[in-house]
Amino acid sequence: MHYAPRILVTGGAGFIGSFLCERLLDTGAEVLCVDNFFTGRRTNVAHLLDNPRFEVMRHDVTVPLFVEVDQIYNMACPASPVHYQFDPVQTTKTSVHGAINMLGLAKRTRAKILQASTSEVYGDPEIHPQTEDYWGNVNPLGPRACYDEGKRCAETLFFDYYRQHKVQIKVARIFNTYGPRMHPNDGRVVSNFIVQALKGEDITLYGDGEQTRSFCYVSDLVDGLVRLMNTGDDVTGPINLGNPGEFTIRQLAEKIIEMTGARSKLVHKPLPQDDPRQRQPDITRAKTTLDWEPEIRLSDGLKPTIEYFRKEIQNLLPA
Repeated sequence: MHYAPRILVTGGAGFIGSFLCERLLDTGAEVLCVDNFFTGRRTNVAHLLDNPRFEVMRHDVTVPLFVEVDQIYNMACPASPVHYQFDPVQTTKTSVHGAINMLGLAKRTRAKILQASTSEVYGDPEIHPQTEDYWGNVNPLGPRACYDEGKRCAETLFFDYYRQHKVQIKVARIFNTYGPRMHPNDGRVVSNFIVQALKGEDITLYGDGEQTRSFCYVSDLVDGLVRLMNTGDDVTGPINLGNPGEFTIRQLAEKIIEMTGARSKLVHKPLPQDDPRQRQPDITRAKTTLDWEPEIRLSDGLKPTIEYFRKEIQNLLPA
């Protein structure tokens, strides 16, 4: 009889987490989705509830969890500035206490564990593109520090559990990711621009709009996460996962206006504190170690994302 691995996904009802749950179910795994629904949404996983190998548990990772699993994907943490700055103390606790609790669970059950880290560990980078051996340039006292330093501390904990307790760890540093199921008011640039364009509002550019980002479609990212989890014990990461194609924020806004047929104008506002000027992953390590690189072009990924938001906005309109 074939044994189906039991896989825990924390933050499994979130934007990326829900696609990951779907992908793991497709491989025949049993999936336990854990979420406290602070930013995760039940609608993201509602279509999976009929699957007998899928289970949802409302739980906050800052509290220990006792379950039997073979693999853990630790995705839990609000990831957009609007959400992680809403309760910065809780954001740090989610990153730090959440990592300790999940690493404790991995140690007890001898499970492999993957940490969803972030390109924010590089802060406002002084080298470009960013490689995994760059230590970053983070302001530990600013309004983004709860997320940046929380994720940096989580990486520290992962590597200490690896050295001290021989826990099998994998660390992925996720760069900007977009796609359907993003939160309409998460304040991120892709969702902001699409929602503003679809509502016929002006599109807000912070600063001169020349700062750059790289945008990875969610299915490409999930593929990278699964490949990283399934590497041998000698691969711990950190490994950058993101799309090295670099766009200015202005180029993104113009593309979204064109694709939505909106008549929105571009308006400028001051740049938020500690907002990085450049973001571009060096994915050499992902290519050589995981044989992974993103395949979906920005315009191809924006199509389903725009359609998703079109439906979301229609659902919000009064009948």
